[in-house]
Amino acid sequence: MAGKLKTLVMTATYNEIENLPQLVDEIWRCEQDVDILVIDDNSPDGTGEWCDRRRAEDPRLHCIHRPGKLGLGTATIAGLRYAMEKGYDVVINMDADFSHPPERLSALRAKIEAAEVPPVDVAIGSRYVAGGRIEGWPPLRHLMSRGVNLYAKIFLGLPMRDCSGAFRAYRTSILRRLDFSTIRSRGYSFQEEILWRLNRLGARFAETPITFVDRARGKSKINGKESLLALWIIVILGLEGLFRPRRDAGVDLSEAGPPPDSPS
Repeated sequence: MAGKLKTLVMTATYNEIENLPQLVDEIWRCEQDVDILVIDDNSPDGTGEWCDRRRAEDPRLHCIHRPGKLGLGTATIAGLRYAMEKGYDVVINMDADFSHPPERLSALRAKIEAAEVPPVDVAIGSRYVAGGRIEGWPPLRHLMSRGVNLYAKIFLGLPMRDCSGAFRAYRTSILRRLDFSTIRSRGYSFQEEILWRLNRLGARFAETPITFVDRARGKSKINGKESLLALWIIVILGLEGLFRPRRDAGVDLSEAGPPPDSPS
């Protein structure tokens, strides 16, 4: 399926007023033909109010206002549902803190829009394929991220190298086959769970390298309680998978090459 597809770029926010205005400008500088959706969890710093003001100037920006901090997983589901309901062909998820480079949106779109048979259903901006890297993390966080990815691959049988990164493009046609009511995750394990469920549907995946940059402004939302809950949910999903059949997924590793020698 070659050619430009109707694309929505979505980002979930909570107190991202320091980053979001510049991010919106950068997305449109790189990809002028996309719409942008912000899912804001009633940020007390005025992020949601800024979205409303900017939307009045540019109808390419859309906003979902939620009553409070309801979890990254539910925010992402809300954005994916919005994309399906509004007739977008592709929805791209990215963080609001510039950890995901807007200039790599074109690489994700190219993977989805390539004239391949069968087509790619999910394109992942990967830190762990050749050419991918991470900037600004201490050694312990590198180790934890590698450990979570290995843990997810073992328990969930995921074929990709970056299971936990959120910078992804989804073809909405494959999302329509998901029963979102069965998704257990409300927080960070959503990233692994949706890949697991799409993998069981026979989705075709591709990875393309990105440079992940740790946030320079604002505060990280990750906490220890959510991290432990995410690990537990992965175990539950792995056990569920033992007793339910699945279909093999397609994986495109054309840009993957050998894994990096060490975290970077």
